[in-house]
Amino acid sequence: MNLTDLTWNRVDGLSRDVPLVLPIAALEQHGLHMPVFTDSLLCGEVVRRAADKLSDRVLFAPLLWLGNSEHHLDFPGTMSAAPRTYLDLLRETAENFLVHGFRRIVFVNGHGGNTVPSMQAVFELRQKHRARKDLLLLTTTYWDLGKPWEAEPSLVQRRMGHACEFETSMMLRLAPHLVVGDVKQLSSVEWGDPFEPAHRGWTTKDRTVPGHIGHPQHATAEKGELLFRTYSDGLVRLLERVLAWDGASWNG
Repeated sequence: MNLTDLTWNRVDGLSRDVPLVLPIAALEQHGLHMPVFTDSLLCGEVVRRAADKLSDRVLFAPLLWLGNSEHHLDFPGTMSAAPRTYLDLLRETAENFLVHGFRRIVFVNGHGGNTVPSMQAVFELRQKHRARKDLLLLTTTYWDLGKPWEAEPSLVQRRMGHACEFETSMMLRLAPHLVVGDVKQLSSVEWGDPFEPAHRGWTTKDRTVPGHIGHPQHATAEKGELLFRTYSDGLVRLLERVLAWDGASWNG
């Protein structure tokens, strides 16, 4: 079910055990070959495919396209909510649905910069409503929901980059007219961080001149279809676990 298609009284008639999905993404630079709306387009397609399979069992809110993209602000076209502003936005968005009585809320994220704020948002909400035992507050990033290289060994990458083999492949599958130029002519930009496993504060221009990170020259539409299928199937499996939760226990 799409929230945008329902009247308020139809929403009111839903069971409060229906999971609510809040997709979140971004509008930010994606190198010289990808549109600034990449994260939102890709996350939206993953969620759309999952929604098609779950029919009337899950309620899907519209995608929140503004993300925490401060690290990309050196590149024109990027829009961002500051980290603390974004954290508050996510927490209060979910709080709206707690006010309406919904008990199972799942953020589905499509942008790396949203990961920490979304985790903090569900953590803070749980502390605020700590006396309740009937809440399930989750956040997941879609590319953590599968290992596509297990089905397709030709994938060069083993993790998501930025405007990389994964994202470029998905865009070639979803909207190839938005991919600029011949991606096979692009060069790799490695992840490298000599201070790992420590977490280093960074801006995108610390790491890359063109804006991408990873290996976009290896992208194909066929890989993109595999990636979409892997991640949307993973999301369906997660939401089925949310549906099956007993409504009270830790393990469900």
